[in-house]
Formats: sequence, structure tokens, C-alpha cells
Amino acid sequence: MITLAAPVAQALAQGLPIVALESTVITHGLPYPHNLELAHAMEAAITAAGAVPATIGVLDGQVRVGLDQAQLARLAQNRTARKLSRRDIAAALVQHADGGTTVAATMLIAHRAGIAVFATGGIGGVHRGYSTTLDISADLPELARTPVLVVCAGAKAILDLPATLEYLETCGVPVLGYQTSDFPAFYSQSSGLPVPTRTDTAQAVAAIWRRHLAWHGSQASGMLLCVPPPADVALPRDRVEAEIAVALQAAAHANVRGQAVTPFLLAAMATQTHGESIRTNTALLCHNAQVAAHVAVRLRVSED
Repeated sequence: MITLAAPVAQALAQGLPIVALESTVITHGLPYPHNLELAHAMEAAITAAGAVPATIGVLDGQVRVGLDQAQLARLAQNRTARKLSRRDIAAALVQHADGGTTVAATMLIAHRAGIAVFATGGIGGVHRGYSTTLDISADLPELARTPVLVVCAGAKAILDLPATLEYLETCGVPVLGYQTSDFPAFYSQSSGLPVPTRTDTAQAVAAIWRRHLAWHGSQASGMLLCVPPPADVALPRDRVEAEIAVALQAAAHANVRGQAVTPFLLAAMATQTHGESIRTNTALLCHNAQVAAHVAVRLRVSED
């Protein structure tokens, strides 16, 4: 039920380094044509670092690993594309839908396709006020059960970051900081929370990942590699918190719930920061893609 693009199939056959990319950033993250430009930039960053990009999405009810230029453009311009998490895939296939895959869905598909490394912006997590809403992203249980190395800028800043880290600890998901001892806060370089393990090179990350898989075997979870956003575009944490408070009030007033919450809050942040949050988001996505490619290359070297 998975269609591999020719470059991805060839890379898998030859054991070349591959980095998976999600597609909700294309369908629900940015407006056209900025979303398409970002998709191209992320793939270019992976290629320049020596790996093969594999953007994952669903078109006409078919899971596709490695979207070509026409397919990327189609998703970027499709205003009715679905936001597909793990629970939504089967219905999208039967109903011949188009959709962008979330972190959870992309992890699942990447693992089934044989791709171990995945780059994204910020993962979903425990939402603020979860004690009354029980709103916890499907990304977290997916990390607990699907062995994929996820390169990200921590969890989205709109979330309850301490609770998100507690959830990951409970599920036994390793959380590594890349050249940092702090858990990034998506737009900001530090949340003020420490990461359990610091790593400073792609080689060290690759070594930990391989040992993680060897030790846990078929019960291995995913692993989180947290990369701070580039310093020149990172936003001050106190400013971000003030803007999030306003965005949360707007979401509550509009009665936004479920899968619509995150896109709503991110859009509100973009408006309130006059586009600065989009610039930060774009830069960290490309940076994460580059770091993920370096790790994928080191994994390939380790195998040799």
C-alpha cells in the first residue's frame, strides 16, 4: 500500500542515506507559494548534505514516499487536503483523498518503508490545559512505539513543554540535545528545561541510535534529537510566551478544538509577530533537515 518514488526505491536498494519529510507543513503550515518554496528548500538541504530526501504524503488515496515536483506542487495548492495522523490513513485510502501526513503518520510510513531518519519542525505534545481537555498529540505515543529517529526543534512552543518531556520519559523515549544541554522551545533556543543527554556530533547521534536499536530490539521506541533554531532567527522566550497567551485566548474564544488547534495557534502567532515566527519556522525546518541528513550519512558510514 506504499508507492516509492524511483529515487527513494533506488536509495533503499543501494543502502544510501535517506531522510523522510512530513507534508502537513505543506498542506497546513504555510500558504502557497511559500509552502512549496519551503518544501524545495528542505529537500535541497538534505541533498546538499549527501542524503536522499523523501517527502511523504497521500495522493488519490495512495501513500507516496518521495513526492516529485508536480506532486509537491499539487499538495501545496490543495486547500482541501486532509491533515492525516495515524488514525486518518485508512479512511483517506478508501476515500481516495489527498492529505498531508503529520509527525505520527510520517513516522509510521517511514518505518514501514525502511527509512530510519525523519526531519520535522516541532513535534506535537501535551497541550496546555490538558487536565481538562485531555488533548495530547498522537506524535507522543507514536514515538513510544515506532523506531524512527526524529530530528526536531523540540516540541511546539504552544504546548506544555514540561508535561511533554514527562510523557516522553514515562514512555522511555530517549531525548537528545544536539550541541545543546537545553530542550529547545521551537521558536526559541531554550525552554529552560534540560535534556537528559547532550550530543555534539552526528557521529555520536548515530552511535546512540544504533545501540538503542540493538539493546531494545523489536521493542525499540523512536528517539528525539532536539536541535535549537539558528541563533540569528530565534525569538526571545519571554516574547513568545506573551504572544502564545494571546493566541490561546483567541482559540478559546473561537472554540477551536482537536486537530484544528495547532494550525490556528501557529497562524495566530504569525499574525502577532508580523511574520517573524514564520521566518524562524522556515529556518529551523531547513536546519533540521540538514542535521538529519548528516546523521543519516553517519548511520550509513557506521554500517560500512
